[in-house]
Amino acid sequence: MPLALSDVIAQLRAELADAMSAGENEELRFELGPVEVELTVGVDKEAKPGAKAKFWVLELGTETRFAATSTQKIKLTLEPRHTSRPGRRPEISGGAAPDER
Repeated sequence: MPLALSDVIAQLRAELADAMSAGENEELRFELGPVEVELTVGVDKEAKPGAKAKFWVLELGTETRFAATSTQKIKLTLEPRHTSRPGRRPEISGGAAPDER
């Protein structure tokens, strides 16, 4: 079953949020810098007026199902930011640093 690109990004966001809260009381922290994601996507467009192109992320083993679909590799570089702290990069750690969250 193909995955919508928006679902993949939402899941990535959830995984990063889980990682940020998973290391309770850890001394070592990692600054979350640019996140590079490389995906193989299928591009479909319905043949009707006003139709939009849809991007589907291909799961392992499903590429043959998309034989009639144009496939492309895309690379996204995402820059994670806290909405409440726009000038600071988030950290992957346990508890929040002072003023982090």
